[in-house]
Amino acid sequence: MASNLERIIQCVHQGDQDSVQELLDCYNTEYAECFFFNIEEQERRKQQELEEFKKNKVREFVPQSDSDFNSDSEEDDPDLLLRRSLAAALVCFIRRRLQPGLLRVCLRTLRILSRDRQALEPLVTDTGLLTLAHLAGIVSLQACLQQEEEEEIEEEYAETCSDIQRTESSVCEVTSKANANPSAAGTAEANGSGSSVATWAETSSQPCPSTPASTSRGGGTACTITVTVEDPCGNTATADTSDDYYNYRGEGGHGMLARGKKDAREEKSEEEENEEEGEVCRKEAMKALCNVIYNSQRAQEKASRLRLLPGLSKRLALAVESRAPSAGQFYELRLLFLLTSLRPELRLQLQQEGGVAMLTATLEQCLAVRWGEEYVVLCDREAPPVSKEASQRAIEILKTLFNITYSIHRQEPDEEDAALYRHLAAVLRHCLLLSCEAEDLLEELQGHTVNVLLALPLQCLDVLLSVRVDEVSREWEGVNMDCVHTLLVFMEKRLDRGQKLKEKLTPVLNLLTESSRVHRETRHYLRQQILPPLRDVAHRPEQGATLRGRLVRLMTHVDTDIKYCAAELLFVLCKENVGRFVKYTGYGNAAGLLAARGIMSGGRCVTTHSQYSSDSDSDTEEYREAKGRINLVTGRVEEEQPDPMKGMTDEEKEAESRHLIGMFSRLSRDNIIQPVGLTTDGRLAPMCGQMRGCTLEEDEDDEEEEEEEEEEDGEREGKEEGESEEDMDQ
Repeated sequence: MASNLERIIQCVHQGDQDSVQELLDCYNTEYAECFFFNIEEQERRKQQELEEFKKNKVREFVPQSDSDFNSDSEEDDPDLLLRRSLAAALVCFIRRRLQPGLLRVCLRTLRILSRDRQALEPLVTDTGLLTLAHLAGIVSLQACLQQEEEEEIEEEYAETCSDIQRTESSVCEVTSKANANPSAAGTAEANGSGSSVATWAETSSQPCPSTPASTSRGGGTACTITVTVEDPCGNTATADTSDDYYNYRGEGGHGMLARGKKDAREEKSEEEENEEEGEVCRKEAMKALCNVIYNSQRAQEKASRLRLLPGLSKRLALAVESRAPSAGQFYELRLLFLLTSLRPELRLQLQQEGGVAMLTATLEQCLAVRWGEEYVVLCDREAPPVSKEASQRAIEILKTLFNITYSIHRQEPDEEDAALYRHLAAVLRHCLLLSCEAEDLLEELQGHTVNVLLALPLQCLDVLLSVRVDEVSREWEGVNMDCVHTLLVFMEKRLDRGQKLKEKLTPVLNLLTESSRVHRETRHYLRQQILPPLRDVAHRPEQGATLRGRLVRLMTHVDTDIKYCAAELLFVLCKENVGRFVKYTGYGNAAGLLAARGIMSGGRCVTTHSQYSSDSDSDTEEYREAKGRINLVTGRVEEEQPDPMKGMTDEEKEAESRHLIGMFSRLSRDNIIQPVGLTTDGRLAPMCGQMRGCTLEEDEDDEEEEEEEEEEDGEREGKEEGESEEDMDQ
């Protein structure tokens, strides 16, 4: 591979565009699906790090940036250095005037190279990021040229300062030699200082390395021209640039400047071809930019400083206005998601600049939303499923919406914001009821929809139930329950999966809990589906394949968040009534939530947003017949067990109880267990005082037992001595 890369780099420096395109095509075909460029070296270093960690039990070196990984052996890896050199050469090369086909191939190579975190150094510079952003259509050419001018000034200033220092050091050296050898002073001054000044002049007059002069595809030298460029935001910029730079024309593709007039009959077809090529090139540049932002923390910081977010947001807003999204909109949305995920300040910036409204409009355009009444989206049940491409774009939009709205539910929205969030909630309701071509995409779409709904204020979720009831919708107490039923089915699917419950199940559990707490119709419908009237009292509540049984099993899950969310949903469905909660779950399963809430002694603990009626729970005939025989701890009718104290006297029972108390006391003193008791406010508290009294009594008992044992031992020894004396007398 090294020889091929060296040849590619050589052709790029020579400006041989035909050879570059041919070689890069072969390189892209070979490494199209490559994500690790040196697997053997990577595995060897991983094994070495593992052995060092096992030996020292500490990681001695933590990389501070992407280029710091394995920095000690970078000089020994020629392939890595060549990949960096190729990336640096291509960043400069794509700034020239290239044919669309060659530009596409170069961008595809940069996308492949951007997968390697160690080779990202040429791409995380301001020039590299702005070049990719300009080719992706989110930064104007004027911004690129302005940044380049600033870099040129900085480079020239640094170079001038270094040359001045070299000149001064040479003059000082010549002066010192002249003082040491006066006869040679004239010759040294003529040759030494003169050559130093000449070198300085030659160095300062050389062109900037960021704009190398080279020949184009047809040969010739570079010339300076003036071009007028319209950026994707609609602004025009006129700038003097060299013929080596690639020039954009309008919103379409990459056009070449031509002298004279064009034939009007050929202009339309050429523009269409350029637009298609331009979309492909923009997509490739956006892919490479996504890789760079994802893999490099320095690139994330620079993207925030270079203000890539406003240009990206403006491009998405223009696509909504034009009603024609670009072919690469998915990658634009992916880049927006990455920026808002990795940079908190960009999250806040997008929210303050109207990101919720812009993304909501983009989501409506993506799903072809049709509005009926206020906050009601028309649903066509005979419409074809949403395509894979539209589903993927919608998922990216929902992920970004969650990034900028996850803390909104803690705030009290004003009238304008409440209207915006209700509008978004209506679109999200439509997302839940859609059908997609792929089942996995549908589940992912619904999952992200649940996340966004959970982030919105509770008072704005009333639009989920405000749709009129029709002949095919699910109705409960005169309210449309299509959305609630879809959430219930979604929760059941996640329960059946049984994987990553904390990430995938807890959001929908929390959403159903909060909705049930606020909306009475939702609570009644869910209670009918999850906690129907109790009839089977022969089995434990956690047994069986019903929704109730699976949720009760989660109440004793090892993960605290999962068991709390499951218990909270069931508790709210029981109107936060302790007796009803214990009836459906058993006291053993309910003890954790009751202890956390401080209501183990019974009663009701109603939260702020709760709105419960005072109706009573209706018991079935089967439950009423077996109610007196139900074990409240297990929640079922237990078989009769023999009495373990049958046949024991009161003294034996008291002795057994004192023995048990003594064992508990020893375990408590050894800090193996901590006995607790129920306080008057229903909370558990350590039984320190009571156990201290038990400990004193136990110590007294131990002392009495020891005295009795000593007396018995003394009597036994006396008897033995008497018997031995009698034997001696005989």
